[in-house]
Amino acid sequence: MVVALWALCGAGWIAVLAGLRRGVRGPARGPSLFAHTLTPAAVVLLCAHVGHGNLYATIWLAAQWWALMIVTGLRPERLAATGGPGRLGAWLALTAVLAAGATRAVF
Repeated sequence: MVVALWALCGAGWIAVLAGLRRGVRGPARGPSLFAHTLTPAAVVLLCAHVGHGNLYATIWLAAQWWALMIVTGLRPERLAATGGPGRLGAWLALTAVLAAGATRAVF
């Protein structure tokens, strides 16, 4: 189950990266791609620094990336550009639901 979680997390990361590369233009493109690229390493380092395992963080990241893809229709730039509070709320709620379901499935 953990290997499947890692695969889902990696696939979600790649899907968001593809969406950012395709959709974000202008001065925001570089920083958004840089931040997204650093996210997995930063999460692993943060979990190691705090002394907490990163399985919960992996569940959260996978849920977050797939919820983002679902809410924005595979175009993550919509969250900031035309999203508003409604789309942001939907993203957060769907992330919580997916993370809770994945946590139950893994544990």
